[in-house]
Amino acid sequence: MARIALVTGAHGFIGRHVAKQLANLGATVLALGHGNWPRSEWRNWGISDWHVADITLESLMTYGGKPELIFHCAGSGSVAYSVTNPYQDFQRSVATTLAILEYARLHVPSAKMVFPSSAAVYGCAQRFPTHESDPIAPVSPYGVHKALSEQLCKSYSSQFGLSAAIVRLFSVYGVGLRKQLLWDACTKIQRGEARFSGTGSESRDWIYVDDAAALLVTASQHATSSCSIANGGSGQSVLVKEILSHIAQDINSRCLPTFSGDQRPGDPSKQIADISVARSWGWAPEVHWPNGVSQYVDWFKAGAV
Repeated sequence: MARIALVTGAHGFIGRHVAKQLANLGATVLALGHGNWPRSEWRNWGISDWHVADITLESLMTYGGKPELIFHCAGSGSVAYSVTNPYQDFQRSVATTLAILEYARLHVPSAKMVFPSSAAVYGCAQRFPTHESDPIAPVSPYGVHKALSEQLCKSYSSQFGLSAAIVRLFSVYGVGLRKQLLWDACTKIQRGEARFSGTGSESRDWIYVDDAAALLVTASQHATSSCSIANGGSGQSVLVKEILSHIAQDINSRCLPTFSGDQRPGDPSKQIADISVARSWGWAPEVHWPNGVSQYVDWFKAGAV
């Protein structure tokens, strides 16, 4: 493991888990991004130095140091937000990625850079499981911005020889996540509500956050000037109504989930990852979704601390 790693967006859900895994492997973790958290907390996540700053070329030159590994975990994490705030989403995703790449080109050209992308770049995929070679056809601003960020990574790799790897994460979840389907479902079902958007027949490929972080760290070992790409998922697709029924059972609720039948803008009906590339890197998911969801519900019932 490299001696120094830089993690942007380390206050975020995925970023802090990446930082923790790197520290556990012996790396000194430098981090910057948004989020006011006490020193005792960021130290608990394995971070040696934390700076609150926008991700710009100037802030990276000031605080980034000379890392051997860069994990660009900063950026937007919501399709819904990108639909209502496309300009801000572009700034958070594409502009920050360009800043990271330019910083690497100018100051640490030998560093290996990992970019957590998203299954949203595939849009409404036509083949399942979806392979990395399948067409890119995003249907939301979020997906478009991830695809543009990927293109920047590929361009800097081919033009300037930067070593990069892209991991297209599917539905990341886990203890500590206070948004998206599982958080909303636990909150509503605990209140005795059971009405959800969609049809319930939408399916997602769920990957536990510890597995996602492990894959991102593994990807750093496969970053090359040809810009390696791997899907990050479990390789299993689960219906939304199956997830919600599991949550209701764990909460001991008699609520049976019902659905509006409406489809949200930019929301594909099915996702499942072909994870053969990630497996060829020596990585494999360890947390099966029923166990991971039960861990999440236990955390939620305990007060979501």
